[in-house]
Amino acid sequence: MNMQNLMAQAQKMQRDITKKKEEIDNSTFEGDSEWVKVEINGKKELQKIKITFEGPIEDDDKEALEDMIKIAVNKAIAAVDKETEEKMGSLGGLGGLF
Repeated sequence: MNMQNLMAQAQKMQRDITKKKEEIDNSTFEGDSEWVKVEINGKKELQKIKITFEGPIEDDDKEALEDMIKIAVNKAIAAVDKETEEKMGSLGGLGGLF
């Protein structure tokens, strides 16, 4: 294989990586728990949070609500990680760079 072909393949791979990363970054991922729904983007930035718990929140419920928020956010982050692995993993391990 000559150097010119190798460089062309490298440039194509870079374009593919960039395109897939942009697709992921512009996607919305959801996570939920018993009392909370969240949306984050592919950059793992929190975009939306919705408390689905109905009724007054007692002092005892505040800690549980905090836990539910954490669970929902972590599920959304896991969804980003899974999507990234699925889309970028096909690039020969280079997806781990993102």
